Amino acid sequence: MMPSKSPGPGPALPWEEGSPPAMAGEGLVPACSRHRRLVEREAPLKCSAAMEKMQQVVGRARAAFRSGRSRPLEFRIQQLKALQRMVQEKEKEIMRALKADLNKNGPNAFIQEILGVLGALALTMEKLPSWAAPHHVKKDLLTLRDEAYIGYEPLGVVLVIGAWNYPFALVMQPLIGAIAAGNAVVVKPSEVSENTAQLVAELLPLYLDKDLYAVVTGGVPETTELLTQRFDHIFYTGNSNVGRIVMAAAAKHLTPVTLELGGKSPCYIDKDCDLAVACRRITWGKYMNCGQTCLAPDYILCDPSIQSKVVENIKATLKEFYGEDVKSSPDYERIVNQSHFKRILGLMEGQKIAHGGETDEASCFIAPTILTDVSPESKVMEEEIFGPVLPIVTVMSVEEAIEFINLREKPLGLYVFSNNKQLIRRVIAETSSGGMTANDVIMHSVLPELPFGGVGQSGMGAYHGRFSFETFSHRRSCLIKDFRWDVANRLRYPPGSEELMQLAKLFLLKQCTRSRVGQFISALLAAVKAVLAKVLCPQ
Repeated sequence: MMPSKSPGPGPALPWEEGSPPAMAGEGLVPACSRHRRLVEREAPLKCSAAMEKMQQVVGRARAAFRSGRSRPLEFRIQQLKALQRMVQEKEKEIMRALKADLNKNGPNAFIQEILGVLGALALTMEKLPSWAAPHHVKKDLLTLRDEAYIGYEPLGVVLVIGAWNYPFALVMQPLIGAIAAGNAVVVKPSEVSENTAQLVAELLPLYLDKDLYAVVTGGVPETTELLTQRFDHIFYTGNSNVGRIVMAAAAKHLTPVTLELGGKSPCYIDKDCDLAVACRRITWGKYMNCGQTCLAPDYILCDPSIQSKVVENIKATLKEFYGEDVKSSPDYERIVNQSHFKRILGLMEGQKIAHGGETDEASCFIAPTILTDVSPESKVMEEEIFGPVLPIVTVMSVEEAIEFINLREKPLGLYVFSNNKQLIRRVIAETSSGGMTANDVIMHSVLPELPFGGVGQSGMGAYHGRFSFETFSHRRSCLIKDFRWDVANRLRYPPGSEELMQLAKLFLLKQCTRSRVGQFISALLAAVKAVLAKVLCPQ
């Protein structure tokens, strides 16, 4: 989340949310001037080699796309079936990689990462023929004999940059949409979850077309060079600091982007709600994946009178979920690395810990933690936490909660718990967020019929289900005219007249409702009469 400082020209790239401030050559401390000169001589060579490699990868993908083989619907479905077979056949290997990277056990890894991918593949293969079919649109009186439709065509060569917190799902989900739309794809998995990244790099070429769907691994130098290449779309999942860098690089080629970012997703709890159910659902969403979820509730807003009840309910739920000893629970993950671990500890400094707070740096363990009486100006309220720390800020009313939310950047998600439907609709009407769920958390992102994406600082663009296909498609406006009945076009040909102008108003500006059918028939007859008069008796 925090940008690194580059010792040289140009911005350093903090590629992953909460990742260490890595950069090219980080950790190299020359012991002598001779060593320093050697490093300085080798750096341009490495940069040149990386650039050449990226040019080759993108060049092969573009040549493969231009061959046209990714366009037929049958080919796309064949590749999606191959991807489905890969996930099914290599399920154990995928789960082992996720265990090594984030300590996800088998059931959690399957539910959080694999199940959604298999669901997206099944839905896409079933619906793709209808999604890709031309969408015919309503015509006006001047185009009644013509064909008008929206055609969906692939964008070309697209780049998908994944994230480390769900390193398999957040690569596969956009990849599915890009393949379905007929594109060539360059995939860049997160180097922070290195085991999953390496596995993706090994598996994809075994199942998919190697030239059309390439995988690039590596860290900042490789990604930096990759972004100098021209793509037809870039899909990035991560933090807003890097999102700006991706967008700036894309702007040089006028490349459109989808940015799936994050932010501090608020959770307002009304006094009138089922507190036990609310806290159980909040606990699940907050501490799943050790809090490393972009849509996790970042903080709670509630009346001071129920703060202690909220804490007690969450504590009871944590015991129910993870037992007496959270650290030994197979269902509780770990922080991805020590840099992220230390950043989260820094956010907890000086705060009132109502529950949790235990840590173990060696295993990157931070216990589920609740902070109470948190000041809005405190450090923990300045940036997305992205860890198992839940601050509670007290507010006196829903009006104050809405004002609190609106004074901050637009979040990726927003949650409100209440039995009062009118209050829920008021919160929806008077706030803005990428998406929202009432009386639960995160679940709006699970329904494929709803687009998933941010707004403002939390991102731009959306995907999931049909929206993934549309994100990677160009909606092409197509009108196929008939050569006959050109007499009707006399309305737009010169020379013009006051009479024809009035007829044009009737044809183009009036809605054809049932009550006006007679009027239009009369207008049509008048238009034919006027046009015939113009043709037969020119001035």
